[in-house]
Amino acid sequence: MTADPSLPRSVELSAQLHAMVPGGAHTYAKGDDQYPEGLAPVISHGRGAHVWDVDGNEYIEYGSGLRSVSLGHAHPRVLDAVRRELDRGANFVRPSVVEVDSAQRFLETVPTAEMVKFGKNGSDVTTAAVRLARAVTGRPLVAICRDQPFFSTDDWFIATTPMSAGIPEQVADLTVSFPYGDLDATEELLRLHEGRVACLILEAATEHDPPPGYLAGLRDLVHRHGSLLVFDEMITGFRWSEAGAQGVYGVAPDLSTFGKALGNGFAVSALAGRRELMERGGLHHSRERVFLLSTTHGAETHSLAAAMAVMETYVQEGVTARLHALGERLAAGVRDAAAGMGVTDHVLVRGRASNLVFATLDEQGKPSQDYRTLFLRQLIAGGVLAPSFVVSAALTDDDIDRTVDAVAQACAVYRKALDAEDPTAWMGGRPVKPAFRRFAGRPPGEQDLRSPEARSRPSPTPPRHPGFCSA
Repeated sequence: MTADPSLPRSVELSAQLHAMVPGGAHTYAKGDDQYPEGLAPVISHGRGAHVWDVDGNEYIEYGSGLRSVSLGHAHPRVLDAVRRELDRGANFVRPSVVEVDSAQRFLETVPTAEMVKFGKNGSDVTTAAVRLARAVTGRPLVAICRDQPFFSTDDWFIATTPMSAGIPEQVADLTVSFPYGDLDATEELLRLHEGRVACLILEAATEHDPPPGYLAGLRDLVHRHGSLLVFDEMITGFRWSEAGAQGVYGVAPDLSTFGKALGNGFAVSALAGRRELMERGGLHHSRERVFLLSTTHGAETHSLAAAMAVMETYVQEGVTARLHALGERLAAGVRDAAAGMGVTDHVLVRGRASNLVFATLDEQGKPSQDYRTLFLRQLIAGGVLAPSFVVSAALTDDDIDRTVDAVAQACAVYRKALDAEDPTAWMGGRPVKPAFRRFAGRPPGEQDLRSPEARSRPSPTPPRHPGFCSA
Protein backbone atom coordinates (compact mmCIF):
# COMPACT_ATOMS: atom_id res chain seq x y z
CA MET A 1 0.00 0.00 0.00
CA THR A 2 1.18 3.52 -0.78
CA ALA A 3 1.39 6.40 1.66
CA ASP A 4 -1.50 8.61 2.64
CA PRO A 5 -2.26 11.59 0.44
CA SER A 6 0.18 14.38 1.25
CA LEU A 7 -1.19 17.77 2.24
CA PRO A 8 1.98 19.81 2.89
CA ARG A 9 0.47 23.22 2.19
CA SER A 10 -2.60 22.45 4.32
CA VAL A 11 -0.40 21.31 7.19
CA GLU A 12 1.69 24.49 6.87
CA LEU A 13 -1.35 26.77 6.85
CA SER A 14 -2.94 24.88 9.75
CA ALA A 15 0.20 25.56 11.80
CA GLN A 16 -0.05 29.25 10.90
CA LEU A 17 -3.70 29.28 11.90
CA HIS A 18 -2.91 27.75 15.29
CA ALA A 19 -0.27 30.44 15.84
CA MET A 20 -2.82 33.20 15.25
CA VAL A 21 -6.31 31.74 15.87
CA PRO A 22 -7.14 29.80 19.07
CA GLY A 23 -8.05 26.27 18.00
CA GLY A 24 -6.79 26.84 14.46
CA ALA A 25 -10.34 27.51 13.21
CA HIS A 26 -13.23 29.83 13.97
CA THR A 27 -15.59 26.95 14.71
CA TYR A 28 -14.57 24.02 16.93
CA ALA A 29 -16.31 21.55 14.61
CA LYS A 30 -13.91 22.66 11.85
CA GLY A 31 -10.78 22.09 13.94
CA ASP A 32 -8.04 19.81 12.68
CA ASP A 33 -8.56 17.65 15.79
CA GLN A 34 -11.80 16.56 14.09
CA TYR A 35 -9.80 15.01 11.24
CA PRO A 36 -7.07 12.36 11.02
CA GLU A 37 -3.57 13.54 11.77
CA GLY A 38 -2.05 15.30 8.77
CA LEU A 39 -5.29 15.01 6.78
CA ALA A 40 -7.15 18.19 7.66
CA PRO A 41 -7.32 20.01 4.33
CA VAL A 42 -7.41 23.80 4.21
CA ILE A 43 -9.98 24.75 1.58
CA SER A 44 -9.14 26.97 -1.37
CA HIS A 45 -12.58 27.17 -2.98
CA GLY A 46 -15.78 25.29 -3.67
CA ARG A 47 -18.38 24.95 -6.37
CA GLY A 48 -21.55 22.94 -6.12
CA ALA A 49 -20.90 19.83 -4.02
CA HIS A 50 -17.13 19.89 -4.61
CA VAL A 51 -14.30 21.66 -2.82
CA TRP A 52 -10.60 22.02 -3.59
CA ASP A 53 -7.86 22.31 -0.98
CA VAL A 54 -4.73 24.45 -1.14
CA ASP A 55 -2.74 21.37 -2.19
CA GLY A 56 -4.86 21.02 -5.33
CA ASN A 57 -6.94 18.03 -4.25
CA GLU A 58 -10.62 17.84 -5.17
CA TYR A 59 -13.22 16.34 -2.83
CA ILE A 60 -16.90 15.53 -2.89
CA GLU A 61 -18.05 17.37 0.22
CA TYR A 62 -20.74 16.50 2.78
CA GLY A 63 -21.98 18.52 5.72
CA SER A 64 -21.17 21.66 3.72
CA GLY A 65 -20.46 24.61 5.97
CA LEU A 66 -21.76 22.69 8.99
CA ARG A 67 -25.08 22.10 7.16
CA SER A 68 -25.41 25.72 6.05
CA VAL A 69 -24.66 25.36 2.32
CA SER A 70 -27.60 23.18 1.35
CA LEU A 71 -27.92 24.45 -2.24
CA GLY A 72 -24.21 23.97 -3.00
CA HIS A 73 -21.28 26.35 -3.02
CA ALA A 74 -21.43 29.50 -5.15
CA HIS A 75 -25.06 28.90 -6.09
CA PRO A 76 -25.82 31.25 -9.02
CA ARG A 77 -29.23 32.49 -7.84
CA VAL A 78 -27.86 33.32 -4.42
CA LEU A 79 -24.76 35.03 -5.80
CA ASP A 80 -26.80 37.09 -8.26
CA ALA A 81 -29.02 38.33 -5.43
CA VAL A 82 -26.00 39.19 -3.31
CA ARG A 83 -24.21 41.02 -6.13
CA ARG A 84 -27.24 43.21 -6.76
CA GLU A 85 -27.14 44.41 -3.16
CA LEU A 86 -23.38 44.85 -2.92
CA ASP A 87 -23.53 47.73 -5.37
CA ARG A 88 -26.31 49.37 -3.33
CA GLY A 89 -24.64 49.41 0.08
CA ALA A 90 -24.48 46.91 2.93
CA ASN A 91 -25.57 48.82 6.03
CA PHE A 92 -27.35 52.10 6.71
CA VAL A 93 -28.36 54.32 9.63
CA ARG A 94 -32.02 53.35 9.10
CA PRO A 95 -33.68 50.10 7.95
CA SER A 96 -33.28 49.13 4.31
CA VAL A 97 -36.21 48.22 2.08
CA VAL A 98 -34.55 44.78 1.92
CA GLU A 99 -35.58 44.31 5.57
CA VAL A 100 -39.23 44.74 4.59
CA ASP A 101 -38.95 42.32 1.68
CA SER A 102 -37.01 39.65 3.58
CA ALA A 103 -39.32 39.72 6.60
CA GLN A 104 -42.35 39.38 4.33
CA ARG A 105 -40.74 36.50 2.44
CA PHE A 106 -39.82 34.72 5.68
CA LEU A 107 -43.31 35.02 7.19
CA GLU A 108 -44.83 33.71 3.96
CA THR A 109 -42.41 30.76 4.05
CA VAL A 110 -42.98 30.02 7.75
CA PRO A 111 -46.71 30.78 8.15
CA THR A 112 -46.81 29.61 11.78
CA ALA A 113 -44.75 32.70 12.71
CA GLU A 114 -46.30 36.17 13.11
CA MET A 115 -43.17 38.28 13.52
CA VAL A 116 -39.47 37.80 12.76
CA LYS A 117 -36.19 39.44 13.66
CA PHE A 118 -32.92 38.62 11.91
CA GLY A 119 -29.47 38.01 13.38
CA LYS A 120 -26.13 36.74 12.12
CA ASN A 121 -25.79 33.31 13.75
CA GLY A 122 -27.77 30.70 15.60
CA SER A 123 -26.56 31.61 19.06
CA ASP A 124 -27.81 35.18 18.61
CA VAL A 125 -31.37 34.05 18.14
CA THR A 126 -31.55 31.11 20.55
CA THR A 127 -30.22 33.33 23.33
CA ALA A 128 -32.70 36.03 22.32
CA ALA A 129 -35.49 33.45 22.58
CA VAL A 130 -34.37 32.49 26.08
CA ARG A 131 -34.13 36.13 27.17
CA LEU A 132 -37.56 36.90 25.77
CA ALA A 133 -39.10 33.86 27.47
CA ARG A 134 -37.60 34.87 30.80
CA ALA A 135 -38.88 38.42 30.41
CA VAL A 136 -42.39 37.38 29.41
CA THR A 137 -42.79 34.76 32.15
CA GLY A 138 -40.72 36.43 34.86
CA ARG A 139 -39.02 33.08 35.49
CA PRO A 140 -35.29 32.31 35.73
CA LEU A 141 -34.86 28.73 34.51
CA VAL A 142 -34.49 27.42 30.97
CA ALA A 143 -34.97 23.72 30.21
CA ILE A 144 -32.96 22.18 27.38
CA CYS A 145 -33.42 18.78 25.77
CA ARG A 146 -30.63 16.65 27.21
CA ASP A 147 -30.56 14.29 24.20
CA GLN A 148 -29.55 17.02 21.75
CA PRO A 149 -25.99 18.28 21.42
CA PHE A 150 -25.98 22.05 20.92
CA PHE A 151 -28.11 25.17 21.32
CA SER A 152 -25.82 28.18 21.77
CA THR A 153 -22.30 29.42 22.39
CA ASP A 154 -23.65 31.57 25.21
CA ASP A 155 -23.21 30.85 28.92
CA TRP A 156 -26.71 29.54 29.62
CA PHE A 157 -25.95 26.51 27.42
CA ILE A 158 -22.15 26.15 27.43
CA ALA A 159 -22.22 26.05 31.24
CA THR A 160 -23.87 22.62 30.91
CA THR A 161 -21.11 21.16 28.67
CA PRO A 162 -17.62 19.84 29.47
CA MET A 163 -16.24 23.15 28.14
CA SER A 164 -17.67 25.25 30.96
CA ALA A 165 -14.36 26.90 31.90
CA GLY A 166 -14.76 30.61 32.52
CA ILE A 167 -18.47 30.40 33.40
CA PRO A 168 -19.55 30.80 37.05
CA GLU A 169 -21.14 27.66 38.47
CA GLN A 170 -24.24 29.63 39.40
CA VAL A 171 -25.01 30.08 35.69
CA ALA A 172 -25.29 26.33 35.18
CA ASP A 173 -27.82 26.19 38.02
CA LEU A 174 -30.21 28.21 35.85
CA THR A 175 -30.37 25.54 33.13
CA VAL A 176 -32.17 22.23 33.68
CA SER A 177 -32.81 19.40 31.23
CA PHE A 178 -35.51 17.02 30.08
CA PRO A 179 -35.45 13.84 27.95
CA TYR A 180 -36.78 13.82 24.40
CA GLY A 181 -40.02 11.93 23.85
CA ASP A 182 -40.88 11.44 27.54
CA LEU A 183 -43.80 13.62 28.60
CA ASP A 184 -44.04 12.07 32.07
CA ALA A 185 -40.42 12.86 32.87
CA THR A 186 -40.84 16.37 31.50
CA GLU A 187 -43.91 16.96 33.64
CA GLU A 188 -41.99 15.72 36.67
CA LEU A 189 -39.27 18.29 35.90
CA LEU A 190 -41.80 21.09 35.58
CA ARG A 191 -43.44 20.10 38.85
CA LEU A 192 -40.07 19.94 40.59
CA HIS A 193 -39.38 23.50 39.44
CA GLU A 194 -42.99 24.68 39.53
CA GLY A 195 -43.33 28.33 38.53
CA ARG A 196 -39.62 28.71 37.74
CA VAL A 197 -39.15 27.37 34.18
CA ALA A 198 -39.42 30.12 31.56
CA CYS A 199 -39.20 27.89 28.50
CA LEU A 200 -38.33 24.50 27.08
CA ILE A 201 -36.05 24.53 24.04
CA LEU A 202 -35.48 21.55 21.75
CA GLU A 203 -35.09 20.40 18.19
CA ALA A 204 -38.52 19.06 17.23
CA ALA A 205 -36.86 16.04 15.59
CA THR A 206 -33.36 14.67 15.05
CA GLU A 207 -32.59 11.15 13.81
CA HIS A 208 -36.20 9.95 14.00
CA ASP A 209 -39.66 11.44 13.75
CA PRO A 210 -41.14 12.34 17.15
CA PRO A 211 -43.41 9.77 18.81
CA PRO A 212 -47.07 10.21 17.76
CA GLY A 213 -48.65 13.10 19.64
CA TYR A 214 -45.41 14.03 21.41
CA LEU A 215 -44.94 17.58 20.13
CA ALA A 216 -48.58 18.56 20.59
CA GLY A 217 -48.56 16.96 24.03
CA LEU A 218 -45.37 18.79 24.93
CA ARG A 219 -46.84 22.14 23.89
CA ASP A 220 -49.96 21.52 25.99
CA LEU A 221 -47.87 20.41 28.96
CA VAL A 222 -45.59 23.43 28.74
CA HIS A 223 -48.52 25.83 28.54
CA ARG A 224 -50.31 24.19 31.48
CA HIS A 225 -47.27 25.00 33.59
CA GLY A 226 -47.09 28.58 32.35
CA SER A 227 -43.90 28.13 30.29
CA LEU A 228 -43.12 28.75 26.62
CA LEU A 229 -42.14 26.24 23.94
CA VAL A 230 -39.16 27.06 21.70
CA PHE A 231 -38.18 25.02 18.63
CA ASP A 232 -34.55 25.21 17.55
CA GLU A 233 -34.95 24.90 13.77
CA MET A 234 -31.29 25.50 12.90
CA ILE A 235 -31.03 22.09 11.25
CA THR A 236 -34.67 21.17 10.65
CA GLY A 237 -35.38 24.54 9.02
CA PHE A 238 -35.49 23.90 5.24
CA ARG A 239 -34.03 20.38 5.55
CA TRP A 240 -37.33 19.03 6.94
CA SER A 241 -39.45 21.52 4.98
CA GLU A 242 -39.30 25.18 4.01
CA ALA A 243 -41.28 25.89 7.18
CA GLY A 244 -39.08 23.63 9.29
CA ALA A 245 -40.16 20.76 11.51
CA GLN A 246 -43.17 22.76 12.67
CA GLY A 247 -44.37 22.71 9.07
CA VAL A 248 -43.95 18.92 8.84
CA TYR A 249 -45.51 17.97 12.17
CA GLY A 250 -48.17 20.68 12.37
CA VAL A 251 -47.25 21.97 15.81
CA ALA A 252 -46.56 25.69 16.14
CA PRO A 253 -44.21 26.63 19.01
CA ASP A 254 -44.35 29.96 20.81
CA LEU A 255 -40.93 30.90 19.43
CA SER A 256 -38.60 29.31 16.89
CA THR A 257 -35.10 29.96 15.65
CA PHE A 258 -33.69 29.46 12.15
CA GLY A 259 -30.20 29.69 10.62
CA LYS A 260 -27.74 27.50 8.72
CA ALA A 261 -29.53 26.75 5.42
CA LEU A 262 -31.34 30.11 5.52
CA GLY A 263 -28.43 31.94 3.88
CA ASN A 264 -26.67 29.11 1.97
CA GLY A 265 -23.44 30.03 3.74
CA PHE A 266 -24.08 33.75 4.17
CA ALA A 267 -24.45 34.87 7.78
CA VAL A 268 -28.13 35.21 8.62
CA SER A 269 -30.42 33.74 11.28
CA ALA A 270 -33.94 34.42 12.45
CA LEU A 271 -36.00 34.52 15.63
CA ALA A 272 -39.69 34.06 14.85
CA GLY A 273 -42.79 33.65 16.92
CA ARG A 274 -46.13 34.85 18.22
CA ARG A 275 -46.77 38.58 17.88
CA GLU A 276 -47.73 39.14 21.53
CA LEU A 277 -44.35 37.73 22.58
CA MET A 278 -42.15 39.25 19.90
CA GLU A 279 -43.66 42.71 20.45
CA ARG A 280 -42.05 42.79 23.90
CA GLY A 281 -38.82 43.53 22.05
CA GLY A 282 -40.52 46.35 20.14
CA LEU A 283 -41.94 49.81 20.74
CA HIS A 284 -45.71 49.30 20.59
CA HIS A 285 -46.46 48.35 24.19
CA SER A 286 -46.36 49.88 27.66
CA ARG A 287 -44.53 47.06 29.47
CA GLU A 288 -40.90 46.84 30.46
CA ARG A 289 -38.76 46.62 27.31
CA VAL A 290 -36.77 43.53 26.34
CA PHE A 291 -33.36 43.94 24.72
CA LEU A 292 -34.27 41.32 22.16
CA LEU A 293 -31.83 41.61 19.24
CA SER A 294 -29.93 44.77 18.41
CA THR A 295 -26.84 44.07 16.32
CA THR A 296 -24.92 46.35 14.00
CA HIS A 297 -24.80 43.76 11.23
CA GLY A 298 -28.05 41.92 11.88
CA ALA A 299 -29.75 43.37 8.79
CA GLU A 300 -26.75 43.42 6.46
CA THR A 301 -28.40 43.78 3.05
CA HIS A 302 -26.52 41.17 1.05
CA SER A 303 -27.14 38.42 3.66
CA LEU A 304 -30.87 39.18 3.68
CA ALA A 305 -30.83 39.10 -0.13
CA ALA A 306 -29.15 35.69 0.06
CA ALA A 307 -31.88 34.48 2.43
CA MET A 308 -34.62 35.64 0.06
CA ALA A 309 -32.94 33.87 -2.85
CA VAL A 310 -32.64 30.68 -0.79
CA MET A 311 -36.30 30.74 0.21
CA GLU A 312 -37.40 31.35 -3.39
CA THR A 313 -35.17 28.56 -4.69
CA TYR A 314 -36.42 26.04 -2.14
CA VAL A 315 -40.04 26.69 -2.99
CA GLN A 316 -39.67 26.97 -6.76
CA GLU A 317 -37.28 24.06 -7.26
CA GLY A 318 -38.51 21.64 -4.60
CA VAL A 319 -35.12 21.54 -2.91
CA THR A 320 -36.27 19.79 0.27
CA ALA A 321 -37.62 16.87 -1.75
CA ARG A 322 -34.34 16.67 -3.66
CA LEU A 323 -32.33 16.57 -0.42
CA HIS A 324 -34.44 13.65 0.78
CA ALA A 325 -34.08 11.77 -2.51
CA LEU A 326 -30.30 12.21 -2.57
CA GLY A 327 -30.02 11.15 1.07
CA GLU A 328 -32.09 8.03 0.53
CA ARG A 329 -29.91 7.01 -2.41
CA LEU A 330 -26.73 7.62 -0.43
CA ALA A 331 -27.97 5.80 2.68
CA ALA A 332 -28.92 2.74 0.65
CA GLY A 333 -25.53 2.71 -1.06
CA VAL A 334 -23.59 3.04 2.19
CA ARG A 335 -25.56 0.24 3.81
CA ASP A 336 -25.00 -2.03 0.81
CA ALA A 337 -21.27 -1.25 0.83
CA ALA A 338 -21.01 -1.98 4.55
CA ALA A 339 -22.87 -5.27 4.11
CA GLY A 340 -20.66 -6.26 1.20
CA MET A 341 -17.53 -5.83 3.30
CA GLY A 342 -18.94 -7.52 6.40
CA VAL A 343 -19.15 -4.41 8.61
CA THR A 344 -22.93 -3.91 8.72
CA ASP A 345 -22.84 -3.89 12.53
CA HIS A 346 -19.95 -1.42 12.68
CA VAL A 347 -20.53 1.25 10.02
CA LEU A 348 -24.02 2.67 10.44
CA VAL A 349 -25.81 5.47 8.65
CA ARG A 350 -28.53 7.19 10.65
CA GLY A 351 -30.96 10.06 10.58
CA ARG A 352 -33.46 11.68 8.29
CA ALA A 353 -32.47 11.30 4.63
CA SER A 354 -31.85 15.05 4.33
CA ASN A 355 -29.60 15.06 7.42
CA LEU A 356 -27.61 11.81 7.55
CA VAL A 357 -24.82 11.08 10.01
CA PHE A 358 -22.73 7.94 10.41
CA ALA A 359 -21.58 5.94 13.41
CA THR A 360 -18.37 3.92 13.69
CA LEU A 361 -18.47 1.07 16.20
CA ASP A 362 -15.66 -1.10 17.55
CA GLU A 363 -15.39 -4.87 18.02
CA GLN A 364 -17.82 -4.69 20.96
CA GLY A 365 -20.30 -2.52 19.07
CA LYS A 366 -19.43 0.62 21.03
CA PRO A 367 -18.87 4.06 19.44
CA SER A 368 -15.19 4.44 18.63
CA GLN A 369 -13.15 7.55 17.85
CA ASP A 370 -10.34 5.27 16.67
CA TYR A 371 -12.54 3.66 14.04
CA ARG A 372 -13.98 7.04 13.09
CA THR A 373 -10.40 8.12 12.44
CA LEU A 374 -9.81 5.10 10.22
CA PHE A 375 -13.05 5.68 8.31
CA LEU A 376 -12.42 9.39 7.75
CA ARG A 377 -8.86 8.66 6.61
CA GLN A 378 -10.02 6.21 3.98
CA LEU A 379 -12.76 8.52 2.75
CA ILE A 380 -10.31 11.40 2.35
CA ALA A 381 -7.96 9.09 0.46
CA GLY A 382 -10.94 8.30 -1.78
CA GLY A 383 -11.62 11.95 -2.52
CA VAL A 384 -14.57 12.32 -0.11
CA LEU A 385 -14.60 14.92 2.68
CA ALA A 386 -17.34 13.72 4.98
CA PRO A 387 -17.48 14.48 8.71
CA SER A 388 -21.11 13.47 8.19
CA PHE A 389 -23.24 12.32 5.25
CA VAL A 390 -25.37 15.48 5.22
CA VAL A 391 -26.19 16.09 1.56
CA SER A 392 -26.47 19.26 -0.49
CA ALA A 393 -28.79 19.70 -3.46
CA ALA A 394 -25.76 20.16 -5.73
CA LEU A 395 -24.76 16.47 -5.50
CA THR A 396 -25.19 14.43 -8.66
CA ASP A 397 -25.89 10.74 -9.12
CA ASP A 398 -22.25 10.33 -10.14
CA ASP A 399 -21.14 12.01 -6.90
CA ILE A 400 -23.23 9.55 -4.91
CA ASP A 401 -21.82 6.58 -6.87
CA ARG A 402 -18.25 7.75 -6.30
CA THR A 403 -18.97 8.29 -2.62
CA VAL A 404 -20.35 4.77 -2.26
CA ASP A 405 -17.22 3.41 -3.99
CA ALA A 406 -15.05 5.28 -1.47
CA VAL A 407 -17.18 3.97 1.39
CA ALA A 408 -16.75 0.40 0.11
CA GLN A 409 -12.96 0.83 0.06
CA ALA A 410 -13.07 2.29 3.55
CA CYS A 411 -15.22 -0.60 4.78
CA ALA A 412 -12.71 -3.10 3.35
CA VAL A 413 -9.95 -1.53 5.48
CA TYR A 414 -12.35 -1.34 8.43
CA ARG A 415 -12.88 -5.10 8.18
CA LYS A 416 -9.11 -5.68 8.16
CA ALA A 417 -8.73 -3.55 11.29
CA LEU A 418 -11.51 -5.44 13.08
CA ASP A 419 -9.73 -8.72 12.29
CA ALA A 420 -6.26 -7.48 13.26
CA GLU A 421 -4.54 -8.23 16.56
CA ASP A 422 -3.74 -4.55 16.96
CA PRO A 423 -6.43 -2.44 15.24
CA THR A 424 -4.74 0.83 16.28
CA ALA A 425 -2.06 0.15 13.68
CA TRP A 426 -4.67 1.00 11.05
CA MET A 427 -5.64 4.37 12.53
CA GLY A 428 -2.71 6.37 11.17
CA GLY A 429 -1.92 8.56 14.17
CA ARG A 430 -3.86 10.05 17.05
CA PRO A 431 -7.63 9.55 17.03
CA VAL A 432 -10.01 12.34 16.16
CA LYS A 433 -11.49 14.05 19.21
CA PRO A 434 -14.98 15.01 20.33
CA ALA A 435 -15.52 18.74 19.83
CA PHE A 436 -16.88 19.10 23.38
CA ARG A 437 -14.21 17.93 25.83
CA ARG A 438 -12.80 19.45 28.99
CA PHE A 439 -9.12 19.24 28.03
CA ALA A 440 -7.51 20.11 24.70
CA GLY A 441 -5.00 17.25 24.94
CA ARG A 442 -4.74 14.32 27.34
CA PRO A 443 -5.98 15.22 30.82
CA PRO A 444 -3.24 15.50 33.42
CA GLY A 445 -2.12 12.04 34.48
CA GLU A 446 -3.72 10.21 31.54
CA GLN A 447 -1.30 8.06 29.57
CA ASP A 448 -1.23 6.82 26.00
CA LEU A 449 -2.46 3.25 26.52
CA ARG A 450 -1.18 1.93 23.20
CA SER A 451 1.84 -0.32 23.33
CA PRO A 452 5.25 1.24 22.46
CA GLU A 453 5.27 -0.91 19.33
CA ALA A 454 1.86 0.40 18.26
CA ARG A 455 2.92 3.99 18.91
CA SER A 456 6.04 3.68 16.77
CA ARG A 457 4.79 1.39 14.00
CA PRO A 458 4.02 3.00 10.60
CA SER A 459 0.35 2.62 9.76
CA PRO A 460 -0.80 0.63 6.73
CA THR A 461 -2.91 2.80 4.45
CA PRO A 462 -4.89 2.29 1.27
CA PRO A 463 -3.65 3.08 -2.22
CA ARG A 464 -4.40 6.58 -3.40
CA HIS A 465 -7.77 6.87 -5.07
CA PRO A 466 -7.48 7.71 -8.79
CA GLY A 467 -9.61 10.81 -8.23
CA PHE A 468 -7.27 12.13 -5.53
CA CYS A 469 -4.69 14.15 -7.45
CA SER A 470 -2.21 16.59 -5.99
CA ALA A 471 -1.19 19.77 -7.76
